[in-house]
Amino acid sequence: MYFGTDYHPEHWVYPFAGTPDDPEARWKRDVELMVAAGINVVRIGEFVWGLCEPSEGEYDFKWLKRVMDLMAEADIKVVLSTPTAVPPIWLTKKHPEILPVNEHGIALNPGTRHTCCLNSDLYWDFSKKIVRAMAEALGKHPQLIAWQIDNNIGAHSLVPCFNKETERDWHAWLKAKYQTVEKLNNMLGLRFWSQTVNDFNNVPMPMVAPDVHNSAILLDWRRFTSDTIVAFVRMQADLLHEMTPDAPVTSNVRVFGQRLDLFDVGDALDFVSLNSNATVKTKSSENACEVDFLRSLKKTGVKMPDGAEGFWAIEQKAGHVNWQDINALVRPDVVRLFTYQLISRGADGILYFYWRQPRIGPEKFYGGVLSHDGRGENRVYKEISRIGEELRKLGGVLKGTKVKADVCILYSHENDWTLSMPRQPNRHFNLRQHVQMFHTALHDRNIPVDFARPTEDLSKYKIVIAPSLHMLAGGEADALKLYVHNGGTLVATCNTGLIDEHHTAPDTGFPHDMTDLFGLEIDEFDQMSPEEDNHLAFRGTFHTSHLHSAKLWCDLIEPKGCQILATYTKDFYAGKPAMTMNNFGAGKAIYIGTTSQQNFYIDLVAWLRQLCNLHPLLKVPDTIEVSLRENAETKIYFLLNHQNTSIRITFFKPMHEFLTGRTFEGNYDLPPHGVLILDEHRVEKPPERPAANGEAVAEPVPAM
Repeated sequence: MYFGTDYHPEHWVYPFAGTPDDPEARWKRDVELMVAAGINVVRIGEFVWGLCEPSEGEYDFKWLKRVMDLMAEADIKVVLSTPTAVPPIWLTKKHPEILPVNEHGIALNPGTRHTCCLNSDLYWDFSKKIVRAMAEALGKHPQLIAWQIDNNIGAHSLVPCFNKETERDWHAWLKAKYQTVEKLNNMLGLRFWSQTVNDFNNVPMPMVAPDVHNSAILLDWRRFTSDTIVAFVRMQADLLHEMTPDAPVTSNVRVFGQRLDLFDVGDALDFVSLNSNATVKTKSSENACEVDFLRSLKKTGVKMPDGAEGFWAIEQKAGHVNWQDINALVRPDVVRLFTYQLISRGADGILYFYWRQPRIGPEKFYGGVLSHDGRGENRVYKEISRIGEELRKLGGVLKGTKVKADVCILYSHENDWTLSMPRQPNRHFNLRQHVQMFHTALHDRNIPVDFARPTEDLSKYKIVIAPSLHMLAGGEADALKLYVHNGGTLVATCNTGLIDEHHTAPDTGFPHDMTDLFGLEIDEFDQMSPEEDNHLAFRGTFHTSHLHSAKLWCDLIEPKGCQILATYTKDFYAGKPAMTMNNFGAGKAIYIGTTSQQNFYIDLVAWLRQLCNLHPLLKVPDTIEVSLRENAETKIYFLLNHQNTSIRITFFKPMHEFLTGRTFEGNYDLPPHGVLILDEHRVEKPPERPAANGEAVAEPVPAM
């Protein structure tokens, strides 16, 4: 298990630390405090381009080597970042053509990070040079265990860019995809508003215009900009693989917050890493959703420094942030709690950001492991030191274990991009919130969840949930049919199959290419404001704990052989189906023609558990989060209390707890923000020894 921090040694030299005689003296003290806290890995270098190449072609990596040498003395490993997120000032001044241009046609100014256009050939050339020079200077250092490519790529104003080089690449991308102008005009529907072109070079970039751009062009533009970023990542990955083949590559990404296809990014990396704001959020279920999504980005072909198959949280917040309206302190034990949530859901590396609150720059009041004084006497350092001590006990136990899920939620970035475009049927509909409703219901019943693209192999899942696949490609519909035909249970919802991958609505009925799968057809769909609602009346075995409303979107369903599970109770479509189930091959296809409130999804999960013989991990109170990591030999359960009060747990059989060595039976009160890490106490039949009178006597079983 890797346990570490994001270290910025460039912040801690004289005059900000150290002395005139020994400008780097602080580094030694930092290493001492890291060792005391149990830290065994650091990430360095993501923002040092201007320090490593102070002028063109003049490189200085000696100071970074001195940092790595100090880490070697303490047996702390290093993840080295390529510094391409921050082009140096001399580069942007000498070559202003690399600066990004916004949708208004205005070049953005230098002086911060991400001041570059990733379609600039010149920027690619300079990026290759700095990456190659860094790999040549430091790639053979024995402490190097992995590379991080760039930093938070896809964030801020990095994409999209609207300069001439981007326009050139855009036209080349379209030509490679469509081959002929006639096909492009037809596939994109450019005859609408008379926007047909007679040359690929005439296709506009979607810059600011009097009205909205063609939606098919907008979607292709999002695909193109994502492909641009992924190509930049892949370029660096290929270069690093060539020069340092034993060091895997990763990159830190923020789930649901960047303008790129993260599944494609995962394909370009050896393992994926999360930029986690878990301690900032208020709901454990939202954090769990992001972690499960990140874990799902790379399910096969994972190459990590320790041979594991999980992911890293390479930038886990150690404390408060500085970009909210109110940046409250993180309460005691919350960092520890969310660290274990990450580990419980598959993380094999945790690195805290920052190591120490910087004294300079715009993030001076961003929380760190150390406070500004750097003494190591602060509350957060003590809490993280406690975690480090605990993980020394757990490292061997967790090795080779992973998360396995029987339920999968489908997610497509292209679908998400489509639903974020203008002129949607209901601007109040939010895919992220819709997905979260399903995940929260599964999370709150402690049912493990994966995410997947619709075209992945879904055969291992008992249940697949497809929330609002508004844009559905033909191949995706076929994959879902195959899954159900072979015995799977699919749950789909309103706003599904309204367009194909070319942004064209079907003339064969909704949902596109799946009316036979669900045994129904959507005649119309009614939209409501958040203040309005309809109501649902249920039939059969669907047990309800509350009265459930229909919100925002109501499909008017015409049954074509499906079973009706619920109907609407109001408006002119009162009595029409709202929820159905259809047998298709050996499986079942369930369709929910509306959205509702959280209690509905909790009842839905309870019903699906019975329908599909799905069991929660452990029987615990609803407010306890349970996760499981397992391998062929062992099952390790994590119990997390996210409440501010103690919660009583009843153990019906002995359970061994790893952090304390105790064996729990009967009742136990898990304290606020408390954590238990358990396996079943293996009660073996006691060996017998002969007694003096000839009767067998049981030997006591040692506690685990």
